[in-house]
Amino acid sequence: MKPVTLCLAIVTCPCDRFEDNLRTCKDMIRTAAKTGADMVIFPEMNLTGYVTDQRVSFFSRPVDSHLVQSLSRLSDELNLAILAGLAEKADGRIYGSHLVFTPHTPWGKYQKLHIAPNEQDLFSPGAQIPLFMHAGVRFGIQLCYDAHFPELSTAMALNGADLIVFPHASPRGTDTDKFRSWMRHLPARAFDNGVFVAAVNQAGDNGAGLAFPGLSLAIGPDGKLISRSFSDDNHLHFVTLDPEDLAHVRSHRMRYFLPYRRKDLFPVTG
Repeated sequence: MKPVTLCLAIVTCPCDRFEDNLRTCKDMIRTAAKTGADMVIFPEMNLTGYVTDQRVSFFSRPVDSHLVQSLSRLSDELNLAILAGLAEKADGRIYGSHLVFTPHTPWGKYQKLHIAPNEQDLFSPGAQIPLFMHAGVRFGIQLCYDAHFPELSTAMALNGADLIVFPHASPRGTDTDKFRSWMRHLPARAFDNGVFVAAVNQAGDNGAGLAFPGLSLAIGPDGKLISRSFSDDNHLHFVTLDPEDLAHVRSHRMRYFLPYRRKDLFPVTG
């Protein structure tokens, strides 16, 4: 791994405004590129917006050539990775999907594996645990409720992840409330697995009855907070991950736990 600069895009994501949201997304990507970002990470379902009722069936959409070509071209042109999300309509179902565009390579996606109780009548779960690579960093994605299942992070780390990103569409509460909530479990995902963690939430009123506390953060593989940012509006939070932090943890036999897991008892492979 080499130093990598993340841009965590706190953004307001109005529902059923796909073209407007895509335009905002592209504008923020271009701004991030000018500041030297290697990866731009948007919140869960930033392109379609997020609700927990049947309206999602009307604004969910397939991943079509228009979307793929728009973001693939931008990734190639600016030489950065783009992680953006939507309520994806596919195979007669709706998935919480996060798309990954890296320069001059085929696009990929992660589909949310753990569906929250209030989402289960609306969304179907994915079935794969993919990892992606850009700028020398192998990374995985988890969406919001996924973060509460420690074995998923362990599976990603065992398969070589250096970084796990957690895009959220998590409404209610203040930004301070949400930060305290995240700091209960996200440092553990980083510390237990010796990986960097980055998270970003939607912000503001989505025009469909939900308001989101805008925040983002990055945590080191030692479980310590590197940086955080709060915003009620669109905001780009830049943070550079230092590979020395990763090397320091993984070279310390008392601080890097994965090599000593009982694989015979816990055969998590991903």
